[in-house]
Amino acid sequence: MTSTVDELQEVEKRLKSEKDRRMYERYQAIRLHLLGNTNNKIATILNRTDRTVGTYIRAYKKNGLEGLSMKFSSGKPTRLTVEQQEQLRQTIVARLPHECGFPAKFNWTLDIIRSYILREFGHEYSIRGVSKLMARMGMSYTKPTYTLAAADEEKQKEFVETTFPEVKKIR
Repeated sequence: MTSTVDELQEVEKRLKSEKDRRMYERYQAIRLHLLGNTNNKIATILNRTDRTVGTYIRAYKKNGLEGLSMKFSSGKPTRLTVEQQEQLRQTIVARLPHECGFPAKFNWTLDIIRSYILREFGHEYSIRGVSKLMARMGMSYTKPTYTLAAADEEKQKEFVETTFPEVKKIR
């Protein structure tokens, strides 16, 4: 069995080379533990709960520093089922917002998608959550541009120089 001094030196060595913030915090918790601090004091220093600190220490005691490595976290389960996601995809691809009862005529915005999800499936998402959901579904969100790629330059020039100023005078 290695001595506390050897363990402390190994932890400090890892602390110096660790780039990941979360792993650094775990090593720091073990360092503070080896220095004789209580779980409560470590939790206060790291701004974590006693339970979290206890989890780190138990993992360390069971498997050493390797026990602290993070396992893959799948995260929270998705709120929409696969079928609901497919329905959402088909709606966005095949229909316009006004066909689904929204005032916007042509563009699906993240806010409209958010409202649609709440209305149809009863799940509330943040705008960021909708953006991430779209990415997971393989869909990208782009803001519409209002320039016409194949527009007639002469007609545009005429509009800017003649028609628009006339319309502006009327108002």
